Amino acid sequence: MPGTHRRHDKTVIAPAWAGANIARSVVQGVVKSMVNEVRLPTEAEVRQARANIAGVARRTPLWRLDVEIPGTTIYLKLENLQPLGSFKIRAALNALKSKDPASLRRGVMAPSAGNFGQGLAWAARQLGLPVTIVAPETAAKTKIAALEALGAKVIRIPFADWWEVLTTRRFAGEDGVFFHPVADSDVIAGNATIADEILEDLAEPTTIIAPVGGGGLIAGIGSVMRRKRPGTKILAVESEMAQPVAAAFGAAKPVAVTYMPSFVDGMGSSVVLDEMWPLFRDTVDAPVCVSLDEIKAAIRLLAAKHHVIAEGAGAAAVAAAFSGRAGTGAIVCIVSGGNIDAAVLGGILNEGIS
Repeated sequence: MPGTHRRHDKTVIAPAWAGANIARSVVQGVVKSMVNEVRLPTEAEVRQARANIAGVARRTPLWRLDVEIPGTTIYLKLENLQPLGSFKIRAALNALKSKDPASLRRGVMAPSAGNFGQGLAWAARQLGLPVTIVAPETAAKTKIAALEALGAKVIRIPFADWWEVLTTRRFAGEDGVFFHPVADSDVIAGNATIADEILEDLAEPTTIIAPVGGGGLIAGIGSVMRRKRPGTKILAVESEMAQPVAAAFGAAKPVAVTYMPSFVDGMGSSVVLDEMWPLFRDTVDAPVCVSLDEIKAAIRLLAAKHHVIAEGAGAAAVAAAFSGRAGTGAIVCIVSGGNIDAAVLGGILNEGIS
């Protein structure tokens, strides 16, 4: 098949939009989609990341969820309170500040469903750099609007094509410095700062639950906990619409699953990235799955109990904790973001009115 190359029992197909240059690169084995080296951050790198994001990213609070569950206390790490409504300001800012400024003169680009793109666009604007964000068509309208308001050039493409950009790290016609929203050591170090803050507020968490899209968030958090609190259980929450982490743990390697778009646009994929799988193995104890109805209930619970607005991915960890499938003890839920379309939020809240 033209534009197809089989390597390591995996078929990589250059999509129609990619153009001849990328197709030739795939055929020649130039695209390094499966061999990008990503590693967990050191303690020194996490410390530097905290310095890089200081004064911009907030040190978010850790709140106790106001519910009574025997034997369990649920805490909320409220990353939805970040300036752009998502934890990804940490990752984007640290990644940008870790680069040589001279290398960024031609601009920056990233594939993003919205939250990482917003962080990158905000940081790039401070430096006067042009930014292009390639977004999946499933991205929330509110996230796309926020990107455009930050001055980003937004290109929307089908999810399958967007995933190809994520894995090949290329997009035809754009030559800005590529920033991967997940599989990047500086991104993971930025995310790891969340764990440092958790331990400053709660010395001995029993379990930490984080939503999983590509794995950069949970890898960062898990890297700190493995080093400082190896007894803390790290759970990766997925929705019923896509469970690539569960599939990978079952097969002991990344395997493709069916991905079905939903209002939970900030998490889920069709497969664990090859370069991220070793990090999952090293930092995650187990995956846990929640239903869309459980996520909706968690969104309503957060709004009712604490007036907290969470997007689908942001409420997923709370859904897992509240279901009982995460066990008992001191459970920390990463409320990863609050960027949800008003119409979607309104519909979910209205569903809870009897």
